[in-house]
Amino acid sequence: MPAVLLTRPPLRLATDLAETSGRWFDWLLGAPLKSAVAVLIGLVLLALSRWLITRTVRSVVTGGAKMRSGARRLLMSTRVTAGMAESSALMVARRVQRAETMGSVLRSSAAFLVAIAVLTAVANINHWDLGPVLASAGVAGVALGFGAQTLVKDFISGLFMLVEDQYGVGDVVDLGEASGTVEAVGLRVTQVRDMNGTLWYVRNGEVLRVGNMTQGWSRAVVEVRVDPGEDVERVEGLLREAAGTLVTDETLGPLLLDEPEVTSFEDLTGESVMLRVVVRTAPSKQWQIQRELRARLRETLGREGVALALPRREVLVERERAAGPDKAKGAGPA
Repeated sequence: MPAVLLTRPPLRLATDLAETSGRWFDWLLGAPLKSAVAVLIGLVLLALSRWLITRTVRSVVTGGAKMRSGARRLLMSTRVTAGMAESSALMVARRVQRAETMGSVLRSSAAFLVAIAVLTAVANINHWDLGPVLASAGVAGVALGFGAQTLVKDFISGLFMLVEDQYGVGDVVDLGEASGTVEAVGLRVTQVRDMNGTLWYVRNGEVLRVGNMTQGWSRAVVEVRVDPGEDVERVEGLLREAAGTLVTDETLGPLLLDEPEVTSFEDLTGESVMLRVVVRTAPSKQWQIQRELRARLRETLGREGVALALPRREVLVERERAAGPDKAKGAGPA
């Protein structure tokens, strides 16, 4: 009997320890393990999504570098000027910035979605009541939405501008209040440098219209007015001859994307006849072509004795006639 009494407490202790260990083991295999697995899966998904996004952005940037090297080889083979090289570099910079910005947005969005999914899964596993939290978050979201609606509008507008590729770095744009060269494009603001050197920060949500002057291709337009008494057909031939010298020019010829087009009688008044020279150019090169074209047109017309029309002004002088000798007294000739 004494031996039995001595052996009972250790057996009960071992049994209690076994039961407790079993309960702890069952608990660990339940919600904590499932929660850890959910978090681990979320981390794997986040890492995989970020890797895919980064690889995609890197491929776009690498593609831009290949485009730049291909453009450089083309420049060397065709003797294209530095202006075309500058245009190609701007296109590459625009593509790279657009890809990096979109990659940053996609990585942030992926992290937010994965975090929401993991939090929901953990809450379901542990049977958490998220009703009050969601209600509070909803109220806070509504208040934040009213307070930051301008900021949200700017971000959404900037995102659509990037997706639609409305403009990029190096483009010359007209945004209404600000016009100039785009230096940076973000999700909230766009930086535009005008002709005076002022850097404008334009909120994307305030941009109602975008006039892009250098996307794809540009157009040089020069208008010439001559006297109505001139032979318009002869003047048109002279303009076509002067514009044709740009095509054969080694420096300016590669900047032209089409043959110059000359039209006459674009406007007709008693003072002048307007002719117009139009030619498609590489992006942002229309101003350089217009300056050179004006100089060559002036030289050709001056050599052939064709004068540009001058505005005429007629001044009517009305002289007051004396009604009688009293009013005419002391009045001299007007």
